[in-house]
Amino acid sequence: MSKIKVGVNGYGVIGKRVADAVVLQPDMELVGIADIATDWRIKSVRGRIPLFAATDQALTAMAAEGLSAAGGLEDLLAASDIIIDTTPKHVAAGNLQRYRAAGVKAVFQGGESHEVTGHSFVAQANYHSALGRDTTRVVSCNTTSIVRVLGALDTAGLLLRARGVLIRRATDPWESHLGGIMNTMVPEPTIPSHQGPDAQTVLPGLDLVTIAAKGAHTQTHNHYWTIQLTRHATREEVLAALRAAPRIAFIRMSDGLIALNSTIELMRDLGRPRGDMWEVAVWEDLVTVQGDELFLTYQVYNEAIVVPETIDAIRALTRTAPDAAASMHITDATLGMLQDFLPPTVPNS
Repeated sequence: MSKIKVGVNGYGVIGKRVADAVVLQPDMELVGIADIATDWRIKSVRGRIPLFAATDQALTAMAAEGLSAAGGLEDLLAASDIIIDTTPKHVAAGNLQRYRAAGVKAVFQGGESHEVTGHSFVAQANYHSALGRDTTRVVSCNTTSIVRVLGALDTAGLLLRARGVLIRRATDPWESHLGGIMNTMVPEPTIPSHQGPDAQTVLPGLDLVTIAAKGAHTQTHNHYWTIQLTRHATREEVLAALRAAPRIAFIRMSDGLIALNSTIELMRDLGRPRGDMWEVAVWEDLVTVQGDELFLTYQVYNEAIVVPETIDAIRALTRTAPDAAASMHITDATLGMLQDFLPPTVPNS
């Protein structure tokens, strides 16, 4: 069976991670990357990944910097079965017609609106409805986490409604020198914040409201959820529902993982590439159930969480895996995803 030929347009925070993940897949081949930049981000791939210029101006600029481009974006499209667009917000939507004209399938990211593709994607929730489509949109990092966690409770028949508060990082770490939020917090100007309605593009039946604010930090997001259950339940039932779902992992304050930065340091100590965390990290010892109410908090690594979803979207659009379980098994194994980042403590007998 021939491998899926994948091109990546945009080699930034998400694009470089998607490219690396594609290389790990046994059924995929990374044809190349396209970009307009000529700085350290692009120079770091010299000789490792075929480079294409996303525009004619970029082709000239790359030549001036001694970067040997294999061609333009149209050349990358001609060599690809599917293109992953990880260009900046709103740029991607303008590329859609180019992809259609080239006859390639395309996966967009959550910075674009649902209307661009008419389909929004989280593997565990709606893989089946993406099968064979020409385009889909992998939802944002926060929305992905919401669908994973609330979807797990919904699948278990426990979710009635959910109300969440999101504390978002101010900017990506590599751009923190450009300015940002210091010694303050900036509320998102609408309630609900956009993540709730976005999650409903994947799971329309969810009854949820989100409130968000940007905090004065650059690494990861933090969610706090108050959830009305469908019935009185035990904490063990809730934990079992979360454990039954893919791509949710547990962390514990009892292990000293008491803040966002400690989890990031753990990822580095575990040898994760770039310190990435693809899973939603739920604080197990903070999961609290009172009758029919659930309270929990979790951490979202915004730079990495959508990478496995993007890989699964490739298989869905190209129909190379029949269902979510088959695709996710391959993706999760190649990335080395976990359900517990540290072994649970077993009391001495």
